[in-house]
Order: sequence, then C-alpha cells, then structure tokens
Amino acid sequence: MWDAYKKGFKAYLQLEKSLSDNSTEAYLHDIEKLTIYLQETVPAGRQERSLKTPSEIKLKDLQQFIKWITELGMTASSQARIISGIRAFYKYCSLENISKTDPTTLLEAPKLKRSLPDVLSFDEIENILSQIDLSKPEGGRNKAILETMYSCGLRVSEVVNLKISQLYTDAGFIRVTGKGDKERLVPVGRSAVKYIKIYMKDIRVHAVVKPGNEDVLFLNNRGAKLSRVMIFYIIKEMARKAGIKKTVSPHTFRHSFATHLVEGGADLRAVQEMLGHESITTTEIYTHLDREFLRKTLENFHPAFQ
Repeated sequence: MWDAYKKGFKAYLQLEKSLSDNSTEAYLHDIEKLTIYLQETVPAGRQERSLKTPSEIKLKDLQQFIKWITELGMTASSQARIISGIRAFYKYCSLENISKTDPTTLLEAPKLKRSLPDVLSFDEIENILSQIDLSKPEGGRNKAILETMYSCGLRVSEVVNLKISQLYTDAGFIRVTGKGDKERLVPVGRSAVKYIKIYMKDIRVHAVVKPGNEDVLFLNNRGAKLSRVMIFYIIKEMARKAGIKKTVSPHTFRHSFATHLVEGGADLRAVQEMLGHESITTTEIYTHLDREFLRKTLENFHPAFQ
C-alpha cells in the first residue's frame, strides 16, 4: 500500500512541484524513514504488512517518530528536514483525498540556530582568483568559472550545468536554470565575460567534446561536464594557496556575491531575483549580515566606539 503512496507522491513532486531529481529523492527518503519506523513499531497482533495508512496516522504517532529519529542520533537540522518532507507528503495526501486530516499541523520542528556563513571580502576574492595558474588550460577554465560564480552568485549546480546557448554576453546577461528547472536572467560582469570569451576562444575550442556535452560551457579534461565535487576541490585548493583560514566552498562565493550587493545598498527584491530565491525570507539572511557589517564599521571608524 505504501509503495502506491510513494509512487503518487513522487509524481506530485516532479510534475506539480517541478522539483529536481535530487530534491524529489530527498523527500521520498523522508517518507521511507517514516515507513521503516511504522514497520518497527507494529502493535502486537497486527500484521507487519498491514501498516497504518496515512489517514490512520495521528499527531502522537509522528511525535513518537520524531523521538525515535532523535534517539538514532539525528541532528536538529536533519529532524527539521524530515518534518518538512512529511508535511509535503500530507499536503499531497490532502489534495488526493488520501487523508482528510493533516497530523503535521501541530507537529513542532526543533528550533534551529541560524548561523551566518563565512563571507569573503572583495580583497579575499581577488586573492583567491590570483592563485589560478593561467599558463595551464585548466587555469583559464577555472578563472572563468570562479569569475562567473562571483559575478552572478550561482549555485554550484547552476555553474556546472551552464550552457553556451544560455550566454548573452553581448547584452551582459546569462540565462540560469535553477532549482525546480526555473529559469532566470542574471547580469554578468565584464570581468567574467572577458574570461568566458578567452576560455571559449583559446581553450574550449581545442577540447575533444564527449557526445551529449556539445552545449555544456565548462568541460573537464575528458570533454564532459564538470562534477560539483571538482568545483569544491578547485575553490578549496585556491583558498588554501591564498592562505585564507575561513571555511570556503562554492556557496561562499554565492554568499559573498549577495552580501556585497546588500552592503552596497542593493534592493533586497533585486538580490532575491538574481539569487533565484523563491521566498524573500531566504534572502533576508543578508540583511543580518549587513547589520553585522554596519556594526563593525561603527566599531572601526566611529569615535564613540574607539
């Protein structure tokens, strides 16, 4: 019975919510955990194959489930993620009349401490970029990648999937395919355009492109699309060479892009659009970063703080 629920939920996530394969699998994994719990806690006298259906599950069942995953050692953030998945499942159940009540309505998620990510200053970004060896073909490619990431605030998945057909460099824009296959136009800076053109004209043109990757912008040395892990490695290595002690990842470039915009006075709605955030609430973290920047500015330059 639960296999049918999962199959229907998967179709709902892919077709109605337009979620990526990774996001869909994450939600299904959450429901899989719930069914494992139901299997392990079948009441005495009830057949194991006759698990509680979604309509039979009550709030107290879900509270016991949360207690169960807590005892397994799951962190607060992992618990919150699973609760989010179960809520999405019950939204689907409600739409399909599988369950007339939603037991997740009063289900409390653990309080999460929202930590602010490390942000690189413009000088630190420049320092990292200066570590790239432009005498090597991969150096020219890496320079174009990092310039594009910082210029446009791209997610790592967005940069590895960037297509040549999505470049409108003469107009100063690129078309980005983000989460849920949603597209957005993002301005691209002159420096990024310069290094993209150098890479395409002097480096990529000599690559033996693997079939199916003809439109992929950034290629590995086998002529195929770069992996996300490779981007992590490139950035970590350049940050190490630059002597930067902060925790640096591809997302650090995205955070730095947004923070520098907000610090410069950019409209939050414009930043939301460029980042591809569905909700302005997600973008509002950068107002917290901005306040921290203002506080440090006061401490450094205002006589009353000296």
